[in-house]
Amino acid sequence: MSASTTILKPLRFSANISMLFGEYAPLDRIGAAARTGFSAIEFLFPYDHGIADIKARLADCNIALNHLNTWPGDNGEFGLAAQPGREAGFDRVFDQALDYAARLGALTLHCMSGVVQTEDRARAKETFLRNMDSASRKAEGTGVTLVIEPINSYDRANFFVQRSDEVVELLKELDKPNVKLLFDFYHIQIMEGDLTRRLERHWDYIGHFQFASVPLRQEPHLGEISLKTLFSDIQRRGWNGYLGAEYRPAGRTEDGLSWMKTLAPAS
Repeated sequence: MSASTTILKPLRFSANISMLFGEYAPLDRIGAAARTGFSAIEFLFPYDHGIADIKARLADCNIALNHLNTWPGDNGEFGLAAQPGREAGFDRVFDQALDYAARLGALTLHCMSGVVQTEDRARAKETFLRNMDSASRKAEGTGVTLVIEPINSYDRANFFVQRSDEVVELLKELDKPNVKLLFDFYHIQIMEGDLTRRLERHWDYIGHFQFASVPLRQEPHLGEISLKTLFSDIQRRGWNGYLGAEYRPAGRTEDGLSWMKTLAPAS
């Protein structure tokens, strides 16, 4: 091996068990993910299950929990971080989520922003910045990075942040090192495209990756995105975290996992 040869670390994939392995009961999906070669799981809303029960399953299956979300709220809400008048509610769901994340060893926690109408955006932004400043201070020393995800307007109309560029501008204003961008290729391709350049431009702000095919949000090898190229770029840049598989399987989850070999770059 020459002195100039760079050894690239293999990428690590996490399975979003809130969407994958729906053939099983929720906690049984942890074992299914481990058996099929995932390094970790993501569990968006684990709050119907006790921390001790989840921790025992993770230990039994020798797999990590990487990522979760704040509870989105009640009555059809889709997050509280940018909701004026719901500050107390955000505090409650954030404290709950941070407790789960810290005790279960999760690396990232998505603070869901919620739906905001155009006329309310100015107040929503002020609320969001205050809430995330407080959340950031609470998360200090826990090892948990808070992430903000842009969600496309087809899946969720009027979500507070729909583009990665918007999130990065908010992160610059917030200026908290433990609050980052959740770079989900599915949402960003739909709303913005230009994934390779955008990945490069936002690299220092990225805290987590998620992926699926576009436009159907199925297995990642089926759609219009060249995820093999993007994964190689991420590996070359030395990514140390996980990449979350967050898609709706076309059939049984196990029958559609060939992408784990065909899309993964060589080490």
